[in-house]
Amino acid sequence: MTTEQSILEAIQKYQTIIIHRHQRPDPDAIGSQLGLAEILKANFPEKRILNAGKSYPGFDWLGKTDEIADDDYKEALVIVVDTANQPRVDDERYDKGKMLIKIDHHPNEDPFGDVMWVHPDASSTSELIVDLAEAVSPKLMIPDEAGRLLYAGIVGDTGRFMYPATAPHTMEVAAKLMRLNFSASAVNQKEDEITVPLAKLSAYVYDNLTILESGAAYIKLTDEILEPFNLVKESTSAVVPLPGKIVGVVAWAIFVESKDHTFRVRLRSKGPEINQLAMQHGGGGHQLASGAIAKDDDEIKQIIHELNELVVNNKGDNE
Repeated sequence: MTTEQSILEAIQKYQTIIIHRHQRPDPDAIGSQLGLAEILKANFPEKRILNAGKSYPGFDWLGKTDEIADDDYKEALVIVVDTANQPRVDDERYDKGKMLIKIDHHPNEDPFGDVMWVHPDASSTSELIVDLAEAVSPKLMIPDEAGRLLYAGIVGDTGRFMYPATAPHTMEVAAKLMRLNFSASAVNQKEDEITVPLAKLSAYVYDNLTILESGAAYIKLTDEILEPFNLVKESTSAVVPLPGKIVGVVAWAIFVESKDHTFRVRLRSKGPEINQLAMQHGGGGHQLASGAIAKDDDEIKQIIHELNELVVNNKGDNE
């Protein structure tokens, strides 16, 4: 029996299914979570399907999560999507169900769950949800709303189909979803739009980004810097791709201050693999897109040094 078929059998077995995703979600986390929920609701209308995690107003256009009681977990199947590491799962009750399934496209550095379906070569977990629906027997019908959500997840995690993870299969899945009854252009426009405060922050990032001779770049966004922009922390994710648009920038780090005055580190690269660097600082992720934590200025300086060394040592591969 394939892993996909094992997942289907678990879905068929349980009356209550609770779907989790990672903290500080992006379109793929939300799209794969809510998209899977819509597929299950359409194919198993008798079941109770719940979405766990914090809701964010900026993602209301995709949908909202549910209020879930502790008792709901007692006889539930729990599915965690798009989450590589257990500490990143939004809502710590994810391990309180009867059975746990992990579906993800990040490197499987923290194996967890009774069943794991992990494909790091996939562009997104949203792409995997479509593959899952079509790999099982009988196939699962993908309703229009699920198509919209999953398409949004793919668009988000491929950087509008510009990132290296965009494979021919990714485009085939996207085309399949576009045949459903939703506006792909509306999704594209929604993911591309920014507010005036975010536009001003983008200008600040371009104006204050430090670019080293090697092609490594970085910027530090403290509470003091961010306060005049009137932005919630989650909104800063939209500026993460900006340094990559600059000719000569090879890899970059954006440091964003957290409530506890540590710094969330967003690492991106056009070539050198940066996930090992992220793991050395309490994080992880993809080879070219990872996250980490810097506890203080000394660790920030260390990460910048290591990023610079990484780019220097890989310079021949990027020319």
